[in-house]
Amino acid sequence: MSGYGAFSGFAVTAFCLAIILISIVSLIGAASRRLAVDEGRAGIRDLCELTGISNPKELQDVFGPPDMHRIWRHVTWYQVVEARRPAGHLISGQYVNWLAIGLAVAALFYTNELTLLFVFFAGMAKTGGIILARRLPR
Repeated sequence: MSGYGAFSGFAVTAFCLAIILISIVSLIGAASRRLAVDEGRAGIRDLCELTGISNPKELQDVFGPPDMHRIWRHVTWYQVVEARRPAGHLISGQYVNWLAIGLAVAALFYTNELTLLFVFFAGMAKTGGIILARRLPR
């Protein structure tokens, strides 16, 4: 809490709303990337974001070589889940996103030191996911 009278809850509310919006965008992106895997049109960006593997050569070691259009048509969702790393959970993990949304909504209605601490950790997890996603190959 900032301690500026009427604006003491504004920072917490803005932070919670930012976490909710970032998590919703991450859920939509992860769903579209999963759909690409299910349809057999997963590219390097899709697989790197879903698994958290940042090296394209290591991605090729895990899933095999792509076809001529740099698309892995033979990769299934279960192979992606088996190859997922902790970075993949931070970038596009469904449970991490829903947990962050739940904590932010809880902090909007019930504010104390413990909920603020949990919201801070949720914000740091989402920030870490964004930073890791920036390091992935394009």
